[in-house]
Amino acid sequence: MAVISSLKPNVTQEEAIAALNPRSLLGAVQNHLTGPLRSIAAVYVPFQMFRTTIQNGPQREERLMAIDAVRGSLDLYRFEQIPAPSELVCVETRNYLPAELAPDRAAELLKERLRRMVFRRGFFRVRDFSILAIPIGSEVHIPYWVGFRGRGVRAHLSVLDAVRRRQEGSKARDLFRRWLAASDPVI
Repeated sequence: MAVISSLKPNVTQEEAIAALNPRSLLGAVQNHLTGPLRSIAAVYVPFQMFRTTIQNGPQREERLMAIDAVRGSLDLYRFEQIPAPSELVCVETRNYLPAELAPDRAAELLKERLRRMVFRRGFFRVRDFSILAIPIGSEVHIPYWVGFRGRGVRAHLSVLDAVRRRQEGSKARDLFRRWLAASDPVI
């Protein structure tokens, strides 16, 4: 087992079960389509932190951003400051995805995503545009609750971001599905 540094989760196991198995009409439909919730597990995803500067004409935005270091496909995290030790926990676990992106590739993907965000605000407002992303040496893991549901031998995944308290979509489910298929994790 490895010891990793993770943001403190804002969702307990009981809250995750309630969120992934809602007692509503939507939950009944989900149970009918994909099967009942069988189990859940805490899984941790490494995120690489960057200090970014977006220059657009006279406007300059500095942000502390983090992108997942596995594939760069999950939602970005924005921090006001580097997480303090009081915001982190050390976790001894086998349920973490390995970082696969080199810092240079992660910086490229981060700049591309930030560029899209700026362009969505208004392409014609862009003047003398540049983005700088400087890696900050530390890597932080983000906790997720992965729910396993189904009947018989078919399994479906549900994913809950344990920091933001929101269910994730197909990108997160695909990331965890690939990890489960490629390795022999102990959950």
